[in-house]
This record gives sequence, structure tokens and C-alpha cells, in this order.
Amino acid sequence: MTEQDKSFQADAGLEYALDLLRHPPSDALALPTALAEQGIGEQATLQLLAPYVLGQASYLDSAAACAHMDPPTPWITWATSLWNARLNQNLLHPATAPFARQAEEKVIDWLAPVFGMHGGHMCSGSTLANLTALWAARDSKQVDKIIASTAAHISIAKAARILGLPYKQIATNPDGQIDCAQLGNISNACLVLTAGTTATGVIDSLALAGQAKWTHIDAAWAGPLRLSAKHADLLAGIERADSVAVSAHKWLFQPKDSALIMFQQPELANPAISFGGGYLAAPNIGVQGSRGAAAISLLATLMAWGKKGMAARIDQAMSMATILAEALSKEDKLSVWAMPITGVTVFRPLHISTQQLYQRLPEGIVSTCMLDNQQWLRSVAANPLADMETIIAAIRGAIK
Repeated sequence: MTEQDKSFQADAGLEYALDLLRHPPSDALALPTALAEQGIGEQATLQLLAPYVLGQASYLDSAAACAHMDPPTPWITWATSLWNARLNQNLLHPATAPFARQAEEKVIDWLAPVFGMHGGHMCSGSTLANLTALWAARDSKQVDKIIASTAAHISIAKAARILGLPYKQIATNPDGQIDCAQLGNISNACLVLTAGTTATGVIDSLALAGQAKWTHIDAAWAGPLRLSAKHADLLAGIERADSVAVSAHKWLFQPKDSALIMFQQPELANPAISFGGGYLAAPNIGVQGSRGAAAISLLATLMAWGKKGMAARIDQAMSMATILAEALSKEDKLSVWAMPITGVTVFRPLHISTQQLYQRLPEGIVSTCMLDNQQWLRSVAANPLADMETIIAAIRGAIK
């Protein structure tokens, strides 16, 4: 008998990998400059890579991590990601992903009604989710243009370019929302509303949903607020949309790459974005062909935490942003753009340049954004483990 290749079998190397994860080595040796003829083996490779992959990473669960819309992930997703890597399921083919496809259906069945939607699927990020929605709008409703605000995510412009549709950007009002007065005729358009803009977290007026031929709501950031009894009303009207995109790898605390695209009428949308083939046992719905079992990690998290557990972590993040904004608004040397609506606090110094303050602050506390041709600092409450007292003290120390 041919000896089995042990590189495809579980052994003590997995335990070693877990030890390295818990205790990353700090001493980094030089990586090879060229691909060697002979490999060094799995455990030696892990030992060599750990100081780079683990030791030189940005830890999103650190007490000061509050700069981006990227949260830490719960450990249950580490376990399910390991399972997924072991099995390498492909949702394109039912035979290679029997339970993974069921897991995705269950996640969609649980979450789509929260947004007033009736079906959908997962994909690798909201850039693809937005593209999928606008593709469905073009081919099922024959929209002839896409309209969004100047604060919309760049994925909307990308989708318009890919789909060959004219793209009109509407200026925002003083509150950062799409300016309704400048919309014009939208009767044959796909109107994109943003629920949680990237820079400021603002929610466009969802009262506009349903007024265009197709309304898509890019709720990549703020969508999970619908799970919160305390904050769900911020997204009132989302149920009138034709499609909704949510990034699970933001406020649903999932690993990359994980997003949902959901439809009001999947029976209308799905045929417009489906392809078959002689080698397919089921239609391929959406932009992606082969894709992995991201739903298993999301399913596990939802089961472990429940709706209340998920909402509690989102509510905590919203509270953290309010604490930060209230503290900063009391500082004479700072200007706060507005009180945070969806956990994003934007501010700038009045006595020095924004860049100077940014350079004085510890890495990971804030990021930067441009508003009205001015640079501002941006703090995002995506990390439930952030220590707001530490962050506020660091900012106060930096403005002295």
C-alpha cells in the first residue's frame, strides 16, 4: 500500500499551532528569499511565520483598537474557520457542501425577515453584495441609472462601471444624508441609500425607500442595529427596500469574507442573477461561483449568542461611542462633527492640524477621513473590548 501523505492528516502540529496562537513568539527570523527546492516541514514553517503573521498583526481586540469598522472575532469563529479549512466546502456544488448550503439557508431564513426581506444569499463582502443587488435591479427591473449620495461607498461606483449604467452622485445635506431636494426624477432609477456611511456612520433618509424603480440599501455597517430593540428604529423603513446588503464581518463580528445580500422578491431577483451549466447540479446564483462556507461561522455565532447576545454587544458599542463623543465635546481644543448616530465619532483639533494630532495618538485609536475638504479624525465603536477610559485619556494627553 502507498503510504498516506501526512500533510493531509491531523496531528500534533495543530496543537502546536494553537500554542503559537496563544503565545506568539516575538523573535522573527528572515524569511526565504526564493522558493526552496526542499520544504522545511509544517511545524518549522509555523514557527518561522508566527512572529510575522501573529507578532506583526494589528490586534482588533486590543484596549485601544477603535479606528476602523473591523471588529475582533469571537473564538467560536476561530474553531469553525478551522473546520471550514479542513473540509474546504464549495457552495457551488451541493455534493461538496451538503450541510454548508443548509447552514446558509438557515442563516438567511433567520436574518432576512429582520430587514423585511424574503430571501438572499451570502457572498464575500458588501462590495459583491452591492454589485449583486444592482445587477438584479438592472436585469429584473431594467433600471437605466444608479443614484447615490457623494457619501456612498466606492463599491457603488464600481458596480455602476461594471454594469455599464450611468452613475449620478447627489450632494449631501448638512446632516450628511443624501439631499432629497436634489434627487430629481428617480422613477426609472436604482436609488442606493446608505445605512451607516463609511466616514460618519450617517443613515440616509429611509423614507425614500420604495420611491424609485428599485431601492437598494447598503447597510454594510449599520444593518445589524435591526437586531437591537433599543436601536432598530434607526432603520425604520428598510423593509420597503428591494434589496439590502449587510457586512457580517463588521457588526456581526464575523471573519473576513462574510456578507449578506437579501431581496424583497427573491423570486424576481434570483432568475436575473442565475446561471446554469451542464456541470452544475443547481443554478449558480450571484456573482461568485466557488465560495466557502462562511455561513457556518455566522450560524455558530448566532446560536451561541442568540439575538439578545448579539444585540447586547452592538448596544455596548453604541454606548461606547456616546461616552467618547460626550467626553470629547467637553474639550475646548476639539470640535466634534456631530453626536454619533451609528457608533462613529468624528472630531478634529482646533489648535493644531488634524495630522499633528493623529501622529501624537497611539496607533489604532483613530483613523482619518475627509469632510468638506477638511481632514477629521474618526473613531469607530466596532470593538466591544475597547477601553474608553484609556482612549479618552490618550486623546486628552495628545491635545495638551
